Amino acid sequence: MTYREGAYVVDTRSAKLAQVMARVGPRVYVRPPGGGREWEAPPEALRLATRDEQMAAGIGRRTR
Repeated sequence: MTYREGAYVVDTRSAKLAQVMARVGPRVYVRPPGGGREWEAPPEALRLATRDEQMAAGIGRRTR
């Protein structure tokens, strides 16, 4: 599956939360939320981060 730039995902190889920065052909480049070194992840190793995972990282929005 592919995700839009800016989406929060989890790299299932390391269980790290990341933000999609770019897609170039079959490659996806992600980085830690708030900055840091980018890394390349295969699209099949990514899944969309849950709201709870985003909240735990301090990046999710609260809903009423």
